[in-house]
Amino acid sequence: MTVSLTPRLLGTARRNGQATASPQPLRDTVHLAGDGVPETRVLAYVERELPPGGVPAYRAARKTGARAIVLWADEHRGRQVARLVTRSAQKGRATYDVLDPHGQVIGTITRRKAFRGGGLRTRWTVSQPGGPEAVGYQGRLFWWGVCWLLSPLIPFLFIGALFENGDLPRAPRRVRWRAGGRTVLENKPSSEAVLLHAPGSDPRTGAALAALLESFKGWYRRSWDDHKE
Repeated sequence: MTVSLTPRLLGTARRNGQATASPQPLRDTVHLAGDGVPETRVLAYVERELPPGGVPAYRAARKTGARAIVLWADEHRGRQVARLVTRSAQKGRATYDVLDPHGQVIGTITRRKAFRGGGLRTRWTVSQPGGPEAVGYQGRLFWWGVCWLLSPLIPFLFIGALFENGDLPRAPRRVRWRAGGRTVLENKPSSEAVLLHAPGSDPRTGAALAALLESFKGWYRRSWDDHKE
């Protein structure tokens, strides 16, 4: 049984072109599809949650790894599906809680940056109450090795991208989470989808994870939650 959660995130305020006094309808979404789902549908509308200091405070905090994301049931923010809040973020390690509309924790996500704590790759862990902790690493060591070997050629690859299809070279990004020796979660960069392979996985946690992963795009592409409006 596999359920996919595919984000379509561009940054609503940025796409609208300017900030306005009244909130604009949300357009950033996470779509649900897969076994047991009759047809692809929008599970949640996604929005960053600004602190009292507004956009400048949010953008300053996100540099430490902090994130705040709200998942709404409709584009007009009528009802919350879930929220992702930062429990802690420091020294390359950040822990996030996924909360239901009543404030109960339904999932916990931890990100440890590469080369922090002894790891060569960024490490993601995902857990749900009463379930095992799933651990995943960004990219395969083989492809990271290829990237390191090709690193002297990166300037030429960028020049080639400008004259070809415009695609910039990217670091390996695929993540597979394992628990008890089996793959329970997967992120495919080709579609940006998060795949839930384990029965009983909460799609709200999967949707929050999909939005969170998309907020760590890297230097080559501005993340959906990092716009200035």
